[in-house]
Amino acid sequence: MISVQDLRFNNLKIPSLRIPAGITSIIGPNGCGKTTFLRLCAGITVPESGSIVINGVLPRECEVGWVNEFPDRNFIFDSVIEEVSSPLRFRHLPETEVMIKTRRILDIMGLTSLSGRPIRELSGGEKVLVAVAAAVVTCPDLLVLDECDSHLDTACSHQLYQILSGLSIPYIVRSTQDMETAYQADQLICLEGGSIQFLGPPESVGTSLSDTPFFPLSWRCGYQHLS
Repeated sequence: MISVQDLRFNNLKIPSLRIPAGITSIIGPNGCGKTTFLRLCAGITVPESGSIVINGVLPRECEVGWVNEFPDRNFIFDSVIEEVSSPLRFRHLPETEVMIKTRRILDIMGLTSLSGRPIRELSGGEKVLVAVAAAVVTCPDLLVLDECDSHLDTACSHQLYQILSGLSIPYIVRSTQDMETAYQADQLICLEGGSIQFLGPPESVGTSLSDTPFFPLSWRCGYQHLS
């Protein structure tokens, strides 16, 4: 369980929140606090007050994978295989183990053919997949994705989350502007003005958002049909 208690940072104020295992989507208008909340979950930012703990441990004390909206900002190394293997090398794992785990995740992500390519030559979508591969190669306790799918078409985005769902990552917390993707989750959190407005399964939250931009078109059509 990810537990949030009396959390404050800038305009973000969350008195209490529990995020169960699975996929949680964070939605809401620009400036509502989505990226701030994700950075706090990832341990990139420290709360001004209050706390976030992941299974009783602070984010900076557990394994967290992070991918932001701008792929180029995720990279340290020049080639795909160097970038994806780097989190394992930073842990000083044996070379054989590094290469086995790196090649496994490249295969899972469909990136094997790109392993020797310079990252600068990749498309935006390919860069996203490389960044995600580097974020999950260590089998993190929590994967945080901040609108990284903005560089992917709908089919690739859906395929990415199918892959991630099969990796047994305990917690995936993400933000996205694509409501079709957002609603493919176990839980939705809708933020507005730095506060949680709605929280729960997509079917529950959707009933309160059906007349807003934060409702999938496919669900809207079905909702109108049922009405």
